[in-house]
Amino acid sequence: MEKKNTVQEQPSSSRRDFIKAAAGTAAGLMIVPRHVLGKGYVAPSDKLTVAGVGVGGKGTSDIANFFKSGKANIGYLCDVDDRRAATSVKNFPQAKYYKDWREMFEKESKNFDAVSISTPDHTHAVVAMAAMQLGKHVYVQKPMTHDIYEARMLTEAAAKYKVVTQMGNQGASGDGVRQLHEWHDAGIIGNVHTVYIWTNRPIWPQGIPWPTDKPAVPAELDWNLWLGTAPYKDYVDNLIPGSWRGWWDYGTGALGDLGCHLMEAPFRILDLKYALDMQASVGSVFTAFGKRGIFPDSCPPSSHATLTFPKTPKTKGQVTMHWMDGGIKPERPEELGPNELFGDGNSGILFVGTKGKMMASEYAANPRLLPLSRMEEVKVKQKFARVPGSADGHYAQWVEGCIAGYGKMELSSPFEKAGPLTEAILMANLAIRGADMPKPRATGNGYDYPGANLKMLWDYKNMKVTNFDEVNQWVKRNYREGWSLGV
Repeated sequence: MEKKNTVQEQPSSSRRDFIKAAAGTAAGLMIVPRHVLGKGYVAPSDKLTVAGVGVGGKGTSDIANFFKSGKANIGYLCDVDDRRAATSVKNFPQAKYYKDWREMFEKESKNFDAVSISTPDHTHAVVAMAAMQLGKHVYVQKPMTHDIYEARMLTEAAAKYKVVTQMGNQGASGDGVRQLHEWHDAGIIGNVHTVYIWTNRPIWPQGIPWPTDKPAVPAELDWNLWLGTAPYKDYVDNLIPGSWRGWWDYGTGALGDLGCHLMEAPFRILDLKYALDMQASVGSVFTAFGKRGIFPDSCPPSSHATLTFPKTPKTKGQVTMHWMDGGIKPERPEELGPNELFGDGNSGILFVGTKGKMMASEYAANPRLLPLSRMEEVKVKQKFARVPGSADGHYAQWVEGCIAGYGKMELSSPFEKAGPLTEAILMANLAIRGADMPKPRATGNGYDYPGANLKMLWDYKNMKVTNFDEVNQWVKRNYREGWSLGV
């Protein structure tokens, strides 16, 4: 029998009343101006109080980096797994600890200003939306959401509630993407028409069946809360901390893990928004006697997805973007020497223009013109201001943006930018899932994969594939009973 939630989800009307009341209480607090307190005194309004949801693993370093900015207090911690939260609890003993973020929001919303979300992908949206509806600034780990619909709703909500947002793709604040941007805008490689992106991820199991063993749930873990919006399944070992990425109910595969770090640069530089179409091919796992394994719950072990973007003010025509994972790489460019490193060895970005090529590593770090000899020849004036601290400054930038207030400071990856980027990543995942979707043959002997042979046409306004309806079920998930996005 399914375990009941510790805190029951309130009906939508009650939830709205709760949010309105909590926001009203927060609005009634007095903020004392700095000049009243005297020179050198840091006013309460100059310190951001952060509540962390998901404070183990990446969440541990996230909140530590906010604190490191010198302008943030870590006031509240929340995690469904006491084991994972232990380091953060030790680092911030003054912070009050909760297991259920809904309880924390209900009891403490008047006491914090912003929320950092570092949970698995499938719970990003519900936490972020609830925080924004309370008027809280939001930092959410990449990818911004699990589903396209969620990304669209969060993008609209950030503007509606006028809160400062940032997605956790630190490379967006790095020097590398700005250097690439300056080369491009100076016309060094001409008109970019094709971009290749690749990674050796996944580094966790994919293309496997769901485990059949049923071990006991660790005492420190609230498994039901960890599942959150996802369908109920019995606990299995090794899903936490990282293998959940390879299961569609919780993660978004290699694309969700590294896509935001690698695709951000072409999005920014070429002013990309929403793709026109997508297609994919996937690697397969074969069982005994050469039969292709069918594991619909698990992401495939490797994939190659292609997106077509319309002409933008930064391009002369359409742009084709190739995504490759599982160790698949594009052909080495002829301008690259036989012993010269392609990307960073594991991941990379390659821009192909009418006058040349440029390349970078993960996070758009180590930008290079090809051939590498051009690096000595080409000098371009700096056009874009660098973020203090480069990629590491991504955290402090959000903290300072929150303190400044909505619309007062430019951020590297606010939801208005992160939303379309996330949608593109999840669109590619639609193509990947469609290519891996079996359809029994009429003869009853084997399966066909019709989605593997299609270019899926995308209707941006209505958020749907128009020529292969089977994949539209994943544009917007059905949440488990008791969970809602609240819109």
